[in-house]
Amino acid sequence: MDSGLYFISGLPRSGSTLLAAILRQNPKIHASMSSPVSALFQELLTAMGAHHDYSVLINDEQRRNILRGLFDGYYKDIRHDKIVFDTNRYWCSRMGAIAELFPQARVIACVRDLAWIMDSFERLFRKNALLMSRMFKPAESASVYTRVDALAGPSGPVRVAWSALREAFYGEHADRLIVIDYEELAREPNRTIELIYDKCRLPQFKHDFDNVSYEDGRAFDIQFGMPGLHSVSGKVRYSERRSILPPDLFERFADKSFWRTAHPAKREMPTPVSVGMRKG
Repeated sequence: MDSGLYFISGLPRSGSTLLAAILRQNPKIHASMSSPVSALFQELLTAMGAHHDYSVLINDEQRRNILRGLFDGYYKDIRHDKIVFDTNRYWCSRMGAIAELFPQARVIACVRDLAWIMDSFERLFRKNALLMSRMFKPAESASVYTRVDALAGPSGPVRVAWSALREAFYGEHADRLIVIDYEELAREPNRTIELIYDKCRLPQFKHDFDNVSYEDGRAFDIQFGMPGLHSVSGKVRYSERRSILPPDLFERFADKSFWRTAHPAKREMPTPVSVGMRKG
């Protein structure tokens, strides 16, 4: 399923669900919120790794077959007539594995200004003020400062995704990366989607950007204690707004959009495809 498999990754609260909601309007494309495939992929890698004595009984070809078989098995009822976009922030940290297993695949990395990612999480938390989300431990949810610290901490979802994105962006497989800025997707969805189709070498499709919907994640979001985490409805548009973060917190994370100005560390390194060069 090499030519029919792509990945959506990048930063949280940066439009991956919106992108999936748009792409799935095309009847030949399967896309959704984060799937369990990446977690299963990691478990398989661990099970076949040096921590297990029987890893010496598994050769490289068997390892490839097992990992590819995971995708074949999970998407068995879908891949025969649809192109699959599997979503998870984890994929940016596995660019080498993707390159070896699926040489034709591209990874779409959704990005957004870090300060606005924190703002988005905080808005969602306050919107569900009577719920305790599994995203935070009780002590971490005490204030906006402790919540942001938890998100940005060494094992926090924003920090982990940020590190994986930087690794992919500056790594040897950067030419497989398609960087999609949330603001650009929201402001100019048609141009952005056309570029994705072009870079993935897929036939163009006319999408309805006035009526985009995704509600398949409702049960997951409720169980997670954060309704609306994966919810999209209505017209694709960009809304200007003031941040609800305290000014010192906003400034702490502002101006860190390295993908807008940065270049791979070495000249001979490949360059990611980027959409979204706006400032501010």
